[in-house]
Amino acid sequence: MTTGPTPPRKQIHLAAHFPGVNNTTVWADPRSGSQIDFDSFVHLARTAERGLFDFFFLAEGLRLREHKGRVHDLDVVGRPESITVLNALAAVTDRLGLAATVNATFNEPWELARRLASLDLLSGGRAAWNVVTSSDAFTGENFRRGGFLDRADRYTRAAEFVAAARALWDAAGAGQRSFAWSGDHFAIAGESTPPRSPQGRPVVIQAGDSDEGREFAASAADVIFTRHGTLEAGRAFYRDVKRRLPRHGRREEDLKLMPGVTVVLGDTAADAQERAAEIRRQQISPQNAIHALELVWGRDLSAYDPDGPLPDVDPDPDSALVQGRVRHADPFEAAARWRALSEEKGLSIRQTVIETTSRQSFIGTPSAVAAAMAEFVERDAADGFILVPHLTPGGLDGFVDTVVPLLQERGVFRTRYTGTTLREHLGLTGTGVERSAA
Repeated sequence: MTTGPTPPRKQIHLAAHFPGVNNTTVWADPRSGSQIDFDSFVHLARTAERGLFDFFFLAEGLRLREHKGRVHDLDVVGRPESITVLNALAAVTDRLGLAATVNATFNEPWELARRLASLDLLSGGRAAWNVVTSSDAFTGENFRRGGFLDRADRYTRAAEFVAAARALWDAAGAGQRSFAWSGDHFAIAGESTPPRSPQGRPVVIQAGDSDEGREFAASAADVIFTRHGTLEAGRAFYRDVKRRLPRHGRREEDLKLMPGVTVVLGDTAADAQERAAEIRRQQISPQNAIHALELVWGRDLSAYDPDGPLPDVDPDPDSALVQGRVRHADPFEAAARWRALSEEKGLSIRQTVIETTSRQSFIGTPSAVAAAMAEFVERDAADGFILVPHLTPGGLDGFVDTVVPLLQERGVFRTRYTGTTLREHLGLTGTGVERSAA
């Protein structure tokens, strides 16, 4: 009996998220370093490049968050602007993609397209833009027009923003000096951006799980940054987003799904589980548990015991108790879900927050983590992962040293970079200028 050649195994894509200012990072750990020193960015980026990752990913902070009218503790030192940091990192890395989160609500197409095209050109075709939106007037107070945008208009503006930026990049790539765009949100006429980079135009990343966000990703994104707690939830999301692509004239391989995950390694499964539990306890302190609860309930809950039961009062949907952080779209639904979980498992406030706010994590020995990641990708629950370490800047070191070699042995991860641009790393066909803008 003659058998055909064994089909190649589906390849895993990996990226690194610099944790910065959030409740993922364990600041009390003695190994935790600065989140603003350039050396921290360099260490994490070079570790990701040593691990042959596709890209390095920075979040955005447009305003210091507030809690009960005071600056949120985690924001006390602020956050550097992402494109500025990535331009500097372009000089100390060679192949690693450089992804900046930039808000499409509070920026303008020509100016942002020019900044991203400059990063793309200077890095030799390694730039990416993570498109985010906001209807938050609190954040918008930093901007001339006051920042208010109806929630329903966020993605229509973002879609037009991306289309205008792509048209501008394509005009520059075609050697056209002049540029014009007219739509519902923008009317632009001027000169094009810097010359075309080797990858044609920056990769577009989108983060969002609403129906509008999924449709926007299917129409306009090259990568979607998402989060799902189980293999089956990941597979359902994967199927839903991929099935939307044909109506936008796109193929499945045109969009990579990369959930954000944490990884906790141990010498044994029990050791890894123990470490993971301790990390979650450090991330969700008693104070942070009450803060997280107030983000859902929109009420001052400081009188409640973190080790006691959840509040029996309803959320306040119109609360301004927390500013600059995204509340649940339906706080009543979230509160009901938290209560049901708490009652089912007998959980306190802190225990409930720990269980409901954790990302999908891979916990175990390096070989177990490598096997689990390969299964997720093989079974179409993801195309890869964006790793969010709990330590800055050394949180990727163990993964790169132990898990990456095992993925390579399995034949599911590259042993060297075969291209120079981010599009080549991601396996996105062409240069990005052939497909019409969404």
